Amino acid sequence: MSQVSFDVMNARVTFRNVPIHALSKFAFKDVTAACEEFKKIPAVEECVIVQTASRVEIFIVSNVDDPDSPDARRPEGKTLVLNQVKNTWISLSSLEQIDIDHFDQTLEVYKGDDVYIHLLRLASGIDSIVVGKQEVFDELVQSFAVAKEAGASGKITNKLFESVIRLATRMRDTTGIADNIVSLGDVAVRLVDEKTGLDSKKKVLLIGTGESAAMVAKTLTQKGTSFDVASRTVERATGFTTLLGGSPVDFEETLAGFDKYDIVFVATTSDYFLITYARIRLVMEEKKKGTLILDLSDPRTVDEGITALPGIKLLFRDQIYEIYEENVKARDGLVPAVEKIIQKELPVLSATMGMLDN
Repeated sequence: MSQVSFDVMNARVTFRNVPIHALSKFAFKDVTAACEEFKKIPAVEECVIVQTASRVEIFIVSNVDDPDSPDARRPEGKTLVLNQVKNTWISLSSLEQIDIDHFDQTLEVYKGDDVYIHLLRLASGIDSIVVGKQEVFDELVQSFAVAKEAGASGKITNKLFESVIRLATRMRDTTGIADNIVSLGDVAVRLVDEKTGLDSKKKVLLIGTGESAAMVAKTLTQKGTSFDVASRTVERATGFTTLLGGSPVDFEETLAGFDKYDIVFVATTSDYFLITYARIRLVMEEKKKGTLILDLSDPRTVDEGITALPGIKLLFRDQIYEIYEENVKARDGLVPAVEKIIQKELPVLSATMGMLDN
């Protein structure tokens, strides 16, 4: 009887190499069904998918027990499995032809210890938009639970994820990297709530689809606040809202109906003023209720001249950024401690996984 070998592979697309508004094109409508499709690939026995607002990741285990089968550890075997993973991914997602043409450059693929390091970094919170955020850990735990319940995971992935979750819990507790975390979105929404009250009667608009906008969207969604999202194109806004919540709207139509909004968050990377006195003067001159606008953009994209219009109150990024920066620096200062623990635990985890290779 031949020895059974396994190969752990992680294929991922994250906010680090794809704009957040474009991530939805790589996402799967039904994660459990997607796992089953990946398991139909010859030699693939286990699959866990981690899909959040900032990443789409696949963890698969290839088992080879036939000496005549392509070994996933040999170059030809790796290529065989990886090509089928990519083809399956494309068939299950909403990728456009341009995305498919550049998929090899977009997709990150790792194996063995590199997968273990990544999972430890992800679970501990140091590989996320907001370092240490509890939400990232919770999403990882939930993704594993879904795969396990559906029978998509197995002996290898179960041991891997259970070990990583246990180690990450200890790292987060001992280093304090998950304590008192405040994202830019948390600070922004809190300030607006203090200034004008953020209740269900308020009409809220978010302009932008980048990382800052994503943090605001996450906080609004967690608070159960309804909001519209506008970007340079409706397609961008739609992709953004698919994973982060909110309702996509056309930017030009938004300006034409600017008077209906009570609260506006602006978080873009534009290098010119998007909102000016001239663009909203006619629609805002007759508005009876006030409008609070918080411009989180750097550089600013809201012209201060709009404050000449009645009822408009304008706040800028620097009014909240000091609070946010202090929190970021505190988190960043703890990252080396987490990295040190990861380097210490990696050989142990690798050896533990290696013991399953029989």
